[in-house]
Amino acid sequence: MPQSIRLFSVFTFLLLLLLTIAPTINGSENPFKVDGKVLELDESNFDAAISTFDYIFVDFYAPWCGHCKRLAPELDKAAPILAGLKKPIIVAKVNADKYKRLASKHEIHGYPTLKIFVHGVPAEYYGPRSADLLVRFLTKFVAPDVAILDSDLAISEFVEAAGTHFPIFIGFGLNESMISNLAVKYKKKAWFSVAKDFSDNIMTLYDFDKVPALVAYHPAHNEQTIFYGPFEDKFLEDYIQQSLLPLVLPMNEDSLRSLKDDKRKIVLTIMKDETDEKSNNLIKVLKSAASANRHLVFSYVGIKQWRDFAESFEVYKTTQLPKMIVWDGNEEYYTVIGSESIEESDPGTQISKFLERYREGSVIQKRIGGPTLMGFINSQLGGKYFFIGILVLLVIIILILTMCKEEPLTVGTRDQTDHSRNAPFQPESRELRRAADKED
Repeated sequence: MPQSIRLFSVFTFLLLLLLTIAPTINGSENPFKVDGKVLELDESNFDAAISTFDYIFVDFYAPWCGHCKRLAPELDKAAPILAGLKKPIIVAKVNADKYKRLASKHEIHGYPTLKIFVHGVPAEYYGPRSADLLVRFLTKFVAPDVAILDSDLAISEFVEAAGTHFPIFIGFGLNESMISNLAVKYKKKAWFSVAKDFSDNIMTLYDFDKVPALVAYHPAHNEQTIFYGPFEDKFLEDYIQQSLLPLVLPMNEDSLRSLKDDKRKIVLTIMKDETDEKSNNLIKVLKSAASANRHLVFSYVGIKQWRDFAESFEVYKTTQLPKMIVWDGNEEYYTVIGSESIEESDPGTQISKFLERYREGSVIQKRIGGPTLMGFINSQLGGKYFFIGILVLLVIIILILTMCKEEPLTVGTRDQTDHSRNAPFQPESRELRRAADKED
């Protein structure tokens, strides 16, 4: 055979071989099928997925978990939308109950636990869980650190797209470089932008009369504050930190999560019903006090809205409400001597006296006590779980007695009863933490 023909045959063979193995090579680089569906991950492919995708949102779940079952269809709806972004966010899930070693590695202690991995770095997700809000929340992770707005329309569209879950910072007459570092630092907690061009109508709308100015806007509370400087890093960061929360924060499970990284003391007002007219008037007064004391977090809770939480601060049927305390966010709180409650007349003066006496140290330090068993039973939620627990305990006792009667243990046999059934019943207890507990 001529040399040229042999070389042509070898070349053809190598070309065919290359075409054959090319898909395999490409597949080895990214073995995951990205089709808008939730990826199933396990111990064999989890690390590969984290290294493959710049942004991946992972649901650590347990098949028996009720909250996990309700979350699953929301993730199914959100997955194709997030995968279709300019910078895609992949949604994945891990059966943490089955792959316990993987769950332990990522410190999974409850279900569902949600984490967003950004370039391999995990951050726990505490945001909303409905599909539409989840998409809006997660979109923030792939948005620019600082949005540049060059018209009134651009400002309006930016605020509309940002939604209501995060505070929005708009710098008017500010250079982007002045807030860029802080925008990166607090990206997970707020939207940041600078407006390069705007009209007098915008100045009226956002209520500022000179530049440079930094406006902090809380859409969910229809509330805004203005910072005119100085724009050195320390003062600017203090303002941003203090403005991440509204002036007065309604206390619930979601807002409790938002306090996780805030080191300020919390001035908590406990009232009967936070929605009635008297409470609304008191909240307005609290806002005035909060604006003058940004080194503190002002919050309120209604017994009607969250009785278990309120009762942790020694609130009984005979307690005169509204009651004010100062809470450290963990297990200690302070009552102020002579200012335990607020009278309906002139609440502003009473709040001022409360704060003054607190600063003077005229306080009694206390610890949040876990509820007594009877106190727990008397709460609606506690009572329900207590009696369910008693019922379950009785059923277990009957089953054990029946089994012992029908199949007495003999030498050489083992009790096949499941360990979970033999565990003694312990009534549930409630524990306050700065970061709210997982749902399951």
